[in-house]
Amino acid sequence: MSKFTLTLAVAAGVLTQQAVAAGFIEDSKVSVSSRTIYYNADAREGPSTPANNQRETAEGLKFDFQSGFTQGVVGFGFDAQALVGIHLDGGKGHHPDNNSFSPSDSDGSAVDEWSRLAGNVKARFSKTEAHYGSGLQPNMPILIANDTRVLPQTFEGGTVTSKEIDNVTFNVGQLEHATGRASSNSTGLAVNGGTQESNQFRYAGADWKVTKDLTLQYYYANLEDYYKQNFLGLVHVYPISTNQSFKTDIRYFDSSSDGKNGDPGYTFNNNGGFAKNPGEVDNKTWSAMFTYTLGGNAFLVGHQRVNDDGGFVYLNQGSLLNNSGHNYGAGGASFYLFTDAMINSFVRAGENTTFGQYTYDFASLGIPGLKASAAYLRGENIKATNGIGNDQSEWERDLRVDYVIQTGALKGFGTTLRHGTYRGDTNISAQDQTRLIFNYTYSFM
Repeated sequence: MSKFTLTLAVAAGVLTQQAVAAGFIEDSKVSVSSRTIYYNADAREGPSTPANNQRETAEGLKFDFQSGFTQGVVGFGFDAQALVGIHLDGGKGHHPDNNSFSPSDSDGSAVDEWSRLAGNVKARFSKTEAHYGSGLQPNMPILIANDTRVLPQTFEGGTVTSKEIDNVTFNVGQLEHATGRASSNSTGLAVNGGTQESNQFRYAGADWKVTKDLTLQYYYANLEDYYKQNFLGLVHVYPISTNQSFKTDIRYFDSSSDGKNGDPGYTFNNNGGFAKNPGEVDNKTWSAMFTYTLGGNAFLVGHQRVNDDGGFVYLNQGSLLNNSGHNYGAGGASFYLFTDAMINSFVRAGENTTFGQYTYDFASLGIPGLKASAAYLRGENIKATNGIGNDQSEWERDLRVDYVIQTGALKGFGTTLRHGTYRGDTNISAQDQTRLIFNYTYSFM
């Protein structure tokens, strides 16, 4: 039995004895969620291989239990999660053997199902909460758990969130392992291209709500032997009138090499682009977004600049291999930039990206729950991998429609249809991608 499993077992036993205490049961929440995805990724260039002609359908089921806290100066609780993925359609000819959507069997076809369990013990003192376990799903500027496929990405480690000071939220923690969205097994941590596992991602930061309209952020993160990262953020909303507002959102990242970064296995592939020092992290990225909202209309424009020395860096375990040399299925990651688009990321060295989006909320026309959006991103001045020439460019167009049923027996049932088109003169293949997603959550408590 691992140290982590033993810790959870002991904690669960202690909490069971206190389960009768007011708050632990009364404040508990139990839910079952279902997500079904049809995923079609059609590369417009190259041979007709599974990787270039992916068509798959799968369903994810998630059971969540979140307890309340026991009584006393320090309250204790426990959260548990069971996840099952079921592959419904998409034979070997349409399933790439890279575990990006669902795990692969020994013959390269998709497995019929995959599953995992996760749990966290937690404690609360005053306005401070601590969580320790394997079901963590962080959502911070320096790390966002990915939830764009059938099952969510989860992390193992410990976190502390404190709101002891009015209008300030402090976050600190250390994460040691991750379980990918298409995997039943956890791995260590890494970045794109890194084949050696790091078991220490430490972070600390704060969100300060200066006024009701202005929030300032600072975070520091360190993935041992890969990178150090500083983040600064500013979010301001200017209320023009009852149904009008203007939002400013500015983000800045400064990332540098740490420890063994650059040594064999600890390299960073710089998102397939140029690097001043190949394999090493060296990046500064800033982005700014401005959103004007009028009634049901939202107009968004922004710009992002990646410096010339190397690509933007974030956690991604996709290059880690098991003892047999096969992909773990741990790939797939999200990051806190406006260019984390449906198909591409627009974060290579030298890249200047201008983007815009229009969103309409049909509640203004008496159809609550229905929203539609169209986005366009264009990146230019991408440095070629040899550092000669800055004329590579790329663009993406994303269309999206969401509808959530508001009343009746199926209240909360959501449908999302997304279509993306990517083109460019880089080393990324042109692609058309379509996703049809059905979501439903039923809460028992």
